[in-house]
Amino acid sequence: MENEIPSRLFTLGHPQRLAIFRLLMRRYPDRVPAGEMADALGLKASTLSAYLSALMQAGLVTQERVGTSLRYSIAMTEVRRTFDYLLLDCCRGRPDLCAPVSLPSTSGPQPKPQPRYDVLFICSGNSARSIFAESILRKVAGDRFEAHSAGTRPNSELNPFALDVLKQKGHDVSVLRSKNVTEFQGPEAPKFDFVFTVCNQAANEDCPAWAGQPVSAHWGMPDPVKMVGTSAEKNLAFHQAYGALQNRIKAFSALPIASLDRISLQKAVDDISRSDAGSPA
Repeated sequence: MENEIPSRLFTLGHPQRLAIFRLLMRRYPDRVPAGEMADALGLKASTLSAYLSALMQAGLVTQERVGTSLRYSIAMTEVRRTFDYLLLDCCRGRPDLCAPVSLPSTSGPQPKPQPRYDVLFICSGNSARSIFAESILRKVAGDRFEAHSAGTRPNSELNPFALDVLKQKGHDVSVLRSKNVTEFQGPEAPKFDFVFTVCNQAANEDCPAWAGQPVSAHWGMPDPVKMVGTSAEKNLAFHQAYGALQNRIKAFSALPIASLDRISLQKAVDDISRSDAGSPA
């Protein structure tokens, strides 16, 4: 491991290789096609290939063939071994020495005067999937969670098919509106305990770090807005998206959050993204 650390640090010292690494960390546990990364980061295919090769040689990224395409993901076990080594060596095994300066501790979401957690769901348009997630969490466990949603490139209006589904499911749509994620990045914004991206495009974008370092996960799923077909086929796609998110959010709201440390909690929300409740786009 000692011989691998300098190579891994050198590899991540290049800004564009680091950008690829960060994108794959945001998308974990997804396996991301090379073309999608090239589009998201504005890289030529040949340049991206060279950077990915370096990351794989350093043991930080893995490659897998899916059909005719190659997909990439974080080699999480090796990444954790690298961080563990740095903690034990550079930090002398004392997490208090190397904890982020913005965090009073790394033990998980900090307790509030009342047992309520702030949760933000992000997608690109904030017109369907993230709106579904906000509404479902508010209805399923609004006594324990403050649910919010936003978009990286929000639409001016909510999708009418999404609104119809929510009305059919008994949700109050009068409280909903499309919002830009920047609304939640000012000094007066809530300090989130959890941040979830529910579309690949939003997860691919390099957003600023959230204050307090909330537990985050990528729950990517197909975009019903992109469904092409009859009104009935489109309506079915929105109902399927709603159902998949409902399953995931019910699993999330059932977690014993207060009794889990941060590592266990992160693993739990990552596991939800791998469940049969929905499949990444």
